[in-house]
Amino acid sequence: MFKRGIATFTLDYGKCPKWLFERMVKLGREMSRVIIAEYGPDEFVKRIADPVWFQALGTVLAFDWNASGLTTILTAALKEAIRGEERDLGIYICGGKGKTSLKTPEQISLFGARAELSQEKINSLEYNSRMAAKVDSSLVQDGFQIYHHCFFFSQNGVWAVVQQGMNEKNVTARRYHWFSDDAKNMVIEPHAGIISDGQHTGLNMTARESENTQKISTELVQGSYNTLMKDLKLLSKYPINRKSNFQKGIWTSSSTPQSQVVSIKNKKQELTLLNLTDLNFKTHPVLLEDFTKSKYLQKILYEVNEIKPKNYEQLLSLKGVGPKTIRALALTAEVIYGAKASYEDPARYSFAHGGKDFIPYPVDRPTYNQTIATMRQLASKMKIGYSEKNKVTDRLII
Repeated sequence: MFKRGIATFTLDYGKCPKWLFERMVKLGREMSRVIIAEYGPDEFVKRIADPVWFQALGTVLAFDWNASGLTTILTAALKEAIRGEERDLGIYICGGKGKTSLKTPEQISLFGARAELSQEKINSLEYNSRMAAKVDSSLVQDGFQIYHHCFFFSQNGVWAVVQQGMNEKNVTARRYHWFSDDAKNMVIEPHAGIISDGQHTGLNMTARESENTQKISTELVQGSYNTLMKDLKLLSKYPINRKSNFQKGIWTSSSTPQSQVVSIKNKKQELTLLNLTDLNFKTHPVLLEDFTKSKYLQKILYEVNEIKPKNYEQLLSLKGVGPKTIRALALTAEVIYGAKASYEDPARYSFAHGGKDFIPYPVDRPTYNQTIATMRQLASKMKIGYSEKNKVTDRLII
């Protein structure tokens, strides 16, 4: 079960010093070897998917815990640490920051071949990587632009994603974690955790509360293209994005059946809406656009309508379908057909041991002690110099 919490990461515009990165690689290599030897490659990948464990690993390797650079530098250091030993260790790390993230599919294909995985399995890993990136850029519209994507997988096909987005306006970063066991459904609450300050408003189409909106969105593109465009034009014709209209009573709530939700009453131009009495027009993220002005969006909707995807995941996977397409369909589904989407921030992460101020719960001392004992055991087995080993052990002293 997830526990909610806050962890603010500031954007780090600097570079990691060469001397520090070299040591992170060295220590990361030895720690990876020992952890994999003790627990296996699948467990290593699983721990990478745990946002708190990942954060702790970055701190042990001496990077600032509250800087965005921990994500990018730690994944880069681990990737460099196991270079040439991937097959022996049974784990593979693909992608990275910026343009390097675009090489993820190519690297998955390369490493998959070296691991002697079937082409079907390689294709599945590539698909999972691509969908994780697309979900966090299109379905989770939280104001953070994805700029880092790292894909971990084991010889057995267990995989994890660590990707990060930036909000330049607030100068903060948000990290998204995925794990194969948690992502059986790629479009309904698939995250192992999202670590961020958790105070943003946006469209969250991955929430279970958005399932009906997903269903209606899919039905919209399965039906008539002309009907869909009429719906979008109707919403654009009547400016529901203005709160004053709502206050004047132009927009009213109704229990009208879905097939008769929209009614234009003569010249009064009154639009009857379903279940919108609690809609926040100040922060509603999809009510501020005229989608009929986008020729590209109309083109994408036409192409999607020709394909007629079987489900929402297939809809999202189609080329060209991005945030604007998702918003247009969500708006139509909610306002005209009454399928309300979620606008609750999905940022959340698991606490490893609790907090000293009983937030979110008291410190779990037995688990805490076991973690210390395990880390000491691992550190003592490392084949590194005495000084580096002492630095790691010192971090584990209560």
